[in-house]
Amino acid sequence: MGRRIGRRRFLGASARASIGALAGTAAFGAAPGVRAALTDDANDRIRVAVLGVRGRGRNHVSALASIQGVEVAAVCDPDRRVLAAAARDAEEKQGKAPATLADFRSLLDDASIDALSIATPDHWHALATIWGAQAGKDIYVEKPCSHNIREGRLMVEAARKHKRVVQHGTQSRSGETFLTALEYLSSKPLGEIRFAKVVNSQLRANIGRAEDSDAPAEIDYDLWLGPAPKRPFNPNRFHYNWHWNWDYGTGDMGNDGVHALDYARWLLGVEDPVAVSARGTKLHFDDDQETPDTQVVTFEFERSYIVYEMRIWSPYHEHGMENGVVLYGEKGYMEISPQGWRVFGRGNEPGPTGQGASRHAEHFQNFIDCMRTRAKPNADILDGHLSSRLAHMGNIATRIGRRLLFDAKTETFKNDDGANALLRREYRKPFVLPDEV
Repeated sequence: MGRRIGRRRFLGASARASIGALAGTAAFGAAPGVRAALTDDANDRIRVAVLGVRGRGRNHVSALASIQGVEVAAVCDPDRRVLAAAARDAEEKQGKAPATLADFRSLLDDASIDALSIATPDHWHALATIWGAQAGKDIYVEKPCSHNIREGRLMVEAARKHKRVVQHGTQSRSGETFLTALEYLSSKPLGEIRFAKVVNSQLRANIGRAEDSDAPAEIDYDLWLGPAPKRPFNPNRFHYNWHWNWDYGTGDMGNDGVHALDYARWLLGVEDPVAVSARGTKLHFDDDQETPDTQVVTFEFERSYIVYEMRIWSPYHEHGMENGVVLYGEKGYMEISPQGWRVFGRGNEPGPTGQGASRHAEHFQNFIDCMRTRAKPNADILDGHLSSRLAHMGNIATRIGRRLLFDAKTETFKNDDGANALLRREYRKPFVLPDEV
C-alpha cells in the first residue's frame, strides 16, 4: 500500500496558502460609497441575496445561513413556486425568514444587501454578476461563470474595476484533496507532467420530448428568459433541462466538466491554450437535448495537453471516478477527484494516496472571510473565467468541427469568423450586456 498524506501536513499546507493569500493578494479595496472591509462584529452582519433557489441555490441558502455573522436576507427566483421552500431553509438555520422576490433587480440599489449568491441558469450569470459589481455587491457565482467567453472577460473587468470579491463555484479549490495533491506534486515526484485526461462519465437521463405550452401563472417567464431569445415555454427547456439547450446552458462540459477542467488546469499550472480541436455528438439520447452526450476535446498548450472525454450515458466509472483527472508524468501518474487521489509508479506500482471530501461549506466560508479581509478568494473570478473559457472553447470546436487556433491576448480564434461568432451572443432588450462595466 502507498503512504497517505496526513492531516497535519494538510493543515500546514492550508495555513501556508491562507497566509500567502492574505499577504500577497489582498488587492480588493471598496468602491466609493460602499463599506470597505466588514468586520466580525455581531452588529456588522453580512446580508446576502441568493438568486435562483430551486436546485443548487437551495445549497447556497443553507450554507450561507449556517455561517456565523451572515444573514440570507432575500431569496429570488422567477418561479414563485420555489421561493417558500428556500425561505424555510434559511429560517431553520438563522431563525429569521428572508424576503422573497421574483426579480432581484430591485435589490441592486439596496445598500443593506452586501452580496449576491448566484445559482441561476448559465445565461444569467454574467448580467447578474456585472450589475451586482456595478452596484457595489460582492459576488458568489456558480460555474461556469459565463455563458460565453466575452461575458467571462467582462466579469473579470467588472470585478477589478469595482474592487469586488467574486468567488467562482469551483469549490474544490477550497478542498483538502487538491491542497494535499499540490503539496505532493511540488517536488515533482512524477517528473514533468505534460498530459492530463479529464474524465466526465456522470450518468445523465434521457429527457424525452415535450411540446411547447403556456408558462405556469406563477412563473415570470420573460424574466427567466432574460437575455436569451424569446421562445415559447417548454418544460424540457426549463428547470434543470435548460442545461442541454444552447440558448441557456453549456452542456455537461460547462455543467460538471468545468470542475475537472479546472482541476487539470490548476494542477498542470497552465492558463492559455494555443489551439483546440473536438468531436462530439448525440450517440445515445434521442430526445430534446441540443448539446452532445459524447465529446472528445483536445486542448493544446505550449508544452502540454489536456484531453477531455465525456460520456454522460455511461453507467460505469473510469479510473474509479465519475468526474476527475488523470495526470501522466515521466515517472508515474496520479488519479484525482474531489474524493481523493492516488499515485501509480512504473509498472503500475501503487504509490502515495490522499483523501478528501466535498468542501461546499468551506468554499462559502472562504467567500465570507474574503469579504471581510478583502483578500482574493480561493476561486477568484479570473481563475473561474480561465477554466470556464476551456469549456466554451471545447463547445465551440465541437460545434464548428475543426481545429481552432486561439489568440489568448484578444481571446479570439485566428482567421475563423464562424468560431468567433460564437464568442458572444445577441442580447434581448432590456437584458443587454453593458459596453462599459
